[in-house]
Amino acid sequence: MKRREFIALLGGAAAARPLAARAQQPATPVIGFVSANTPQDWARPLSAFVKGLGETGYADGHNVTIEYRWAEDQYDRLPAMVADLVQRQVAVIAATTTPAVLAAKAATTTIPIVFETAADPIQLGLVASLNRPGGNVTGVTQMSVGLVPKDLELLHELLPTARVIVLLVNPANSTLAETESREVLAAAHTFGLELHVLNASTERDFDAVFANVIQLRAGGLVIGTDGFFTSHSEQLAALAARHAIPTVYKGREFAAAGGLMSYGGDITDSYHLTGIYTGRVLKGDKPADLPVQQATKVEMFLNLKTAKTLGITVPLTLLGRADEVFE
Repeated sequence: MKRREFIALLGGAAAARPLAARAQQPATPVIGFVSANTPQDWARPLSAFVKGLGETGYADGHNVTIEYRWAEDQYDRLPAMVADLVQRQVAVIAATTTPAVLAAKAATTTIPIVFETAADPIQLGLVASLNRPGGNVTGVTQMSVGLVPKDLELLHELLPTARVIVLLVNPANSTLAETESREVLAAAHTFGLELHVLNASTERDFDAVFANVIQLRAGGLVIGTDGFFTSHSEQLAALAARHAIPTVYKGREFAAAGGLMSYGGDITDSYHLTGIYTGRVLKGDKPADLPVQQATKVEMFLNLKTAKTLGITVPLTLLGRADEVFE
């Protein structure tokens, strides 16, 4: 071999070694995070998700990359968003809010999915059982849908003379809307109440909803579980105050903004658990072997200033059960 050829061969080998070493280094895993709603309204839950992920040793931009997809309350955008994440072959999909979870479940049977939902994951067809999910899906449920009849009960306790109540649901989230309507109608029958179900899926619907509530001479309003309503909880609280309609919805933000009462699961708790499970899947745990977790923390918030404005006397039994009272 000529000296010139030998030097060229050595140079090629030296150049090849770092390329081979780089090729052997594991690529940074990518989490596809998808939500039906808007980032600006979910900062607190998202922070809890990142915290949970961090407890398993992962930090965005350090040893993992998070690709965010927000549908901005336009649920029909979700299938394309999830399809994009599947095409990118992300390591795991973290799907929060029920419409996003259903879109992810429909999109892949191979990429691991960790969900956060307010509904019963068995009824949604996400898992075979809570203890043995099977397949590529596991996650966390707040079971908040099952708490909505309790919202009606609490409103009835505050307004014992009211005979007509309205339930507001989002028809775009048909699975939750149908379940809640059925369960709250049954609860209303138990209390001898007349219940009317109204729909809203865009901000433009809100004024018509409150006009209908007044026309029906309803004594109170129960807002069903939906991320769209959570994103607009301050607006809904303001409308309820403007029209002097006693209203209950889940989430501290609703009561803090002037809503009469809030009762429901702690969404930050469920997002925190979702972050932990996402990290565990990245570490190699299989969704089929991770039992679905149920976020058990339930919170109640009361706005006494709103109650006084509405002429409502809050029973001491309710005050004693509240996690926080706004005055």
